[in-house]
Amino acid sequence: MKQASVIKKLWARWPARLSIIIILLTILLAIFAYPVAPDKTNNANNMAIELDARPAGFTHQFLLIPLKTQPVEKNFLSKILTGWNPEFNTLPINGYNISGNSIQVRHYIDHNVEDTLTFPLSVLKIPSGISDTAKWISQKRMITKHYYLGTDRYGRDILSRLLVGSRVSISVGLVSVFCSLFIGLLLGSLAGWYRGRTDDIVMWLVNVLWSIPTLLLVFAITLTIGKGFWEILVAIGLTSWVSAARLIRGQVLQVKEMEFITAAKALGYSGRRIIIRHILPNIAGPVMVIAAANFASAILIEAGLSFLGFGVQPPVPSWGLMIKEHYTFLVAGNPFPAIIPGLAIVILVLAFNILGNALRDVLDVR
Repeated sequence: MKQASVIKKLWARWPARLSIIIILLTILLAIFAYPVAPDKTNNANNMAIELDARPAGFTHQFLLIPLKTQPVEKNFLSKILTGWNPEFNTLPINGYNISGNSIQVRHYIDHNVEDTLTFPLSVLKIPSGISDTAKWISQKRMITKHYYLGTDRYGRDILSRLLVGSRVSISVGLVSVFCSLFIGLLLGSLAGWYRGRTDDIVMWLVNVLWSIPTLLLVFAITLTIGKGFWEILVAIGLTSWVSAARLIRGQVLQVKEMEFITAAKALGYSGRRIIIRHILPNIAGPVMVIAAANFASAILIEAGLSFLGFGVQPPVPSWGLMIKEHYTFLVAGNPFPAIIPGLAIVILVLAFNILGNALRDVLDVR
């Protein structure tokens, strides 16, 4: 089936079309998370403890106090990859008053709770020659932040953490798909084509790994190599190929009995050429379906591991870690910090499952 025909048939199905849009939008947001996020600092980890657990739509005013040592300027690519270096400390305030060479601010602590802080104007690094100091401060050192999805328990912007956290889910899914296809295609093709001892060894390995629950196997790997972002990528990647290898072996066994493979053997083609040029292109459909399923499974496994504390570690944002940090809010009258990342996981996993089912239907030549 031609690639253009497959895409056309997929696009004609509205659930598949919606799933593709969700997946592509998530990937784009993951790539450009920092330019899009309101909090552009590394890991979207700018805390304002005074503003913990605020509802969606909350806004507040901040005084920008320049850091004593200004950070080194990053290039554009570094900003996209790791975020912007903070140039200011942000202080939540209810108002301020300039008196002589000092500024008095009403520091916001909690609802109807505040104290007064006094700073010399020099800490604001006002350029010389400014005639209207109050106007310059209001324009250059005062900002109003909008928390569209509210704040978490540490006063961090949930929307920013959600956007940056999508990078973990997408990265884990991509690594899982790459490992499952690379190892699965290699071992499954060898087992299905050569049979005999090769098939026995591969299937023994597959059956042993299949007998171990995936989460327990990932636990064992993470306890061996450690916890963290790269460690979880390795752990999930090394466990995601088993189902792909078993499926590909069965497909190779089926295709190798067809007449065009017999003809290729009669022409003297090598086994490697037959596998690469003739068998693998004809099993692309099931391979694409298993790839979509593995992507969804990897996202769920990563979220589960992060929730249990075996995945990425703070302050790196992860949807599973965000749920772990705020699941107690479900009974505290503010469920959104836990529901929002959970809803993101459900939508993305459902999109991949719907896409996988659509691919199965479109590529089924029967």
